[in-house]
Amino acid sequence: MTTTNNSTPLTTALVDPRSADGRAVVTRFYTDVVGRYWGRTATAAEVEQAMLDEPSDDLRGEGGFLLLVQDGVRVVGCGGVRFIEPGVGELTRIFIDTAARGRGAGRTLIDELESISARRGVHTLRLTVRRDLVEAHRLYQRLGYETVEPFSTSPYADYHLAKKLPPSAE
Repeated sequence: MTTTNNSTPLTTALVDPRSADGRAVVTRFYTDVVGRYWGRTATAAEVEQAMLDEPSDDLRGEGGFLLLVQDGVRVVGCGGVRFIEPGVGELTRIFIDTAARGRGAGRTLIDELESISARRGVHTLRLTVRRDLVEAHRLYQRLGYETVEPFSTSPYADYHLAKKLPPSAE
């Protein structure tokens, strides 16, 4: 998918989370969310531990997928869908670099995640959001994600959201 916003087009591309690009952007995701959680810059050891505690290797094949958002050749974000059960997926690893926010990169990412998910038979996408991720929570609400009954006991799941996807046209 390509979206033009400002002068540089934003594009998306599927990537294996174990690849160099996949691992690099997931590392940036964890650097951001771990740092925000602690209210300071995350250490390399904290990021590595988070990646070990919550691996992303299943975001490929039958387990799900990982998508990059690029601004020209520069990777500015990522997002994944983990397949939970038939027809249900979970948004995860949603991240847009601070410098790329406000350009539509988050909307571009979520739109493409939803489109790919629908083509793969997903009719419901769900996610959890931490309280401190205010911008993300607002974006999900603007894109039609609604509060649902809790489905996770994670200590990082302050909000539980879900959205019904329209059937794929393909």
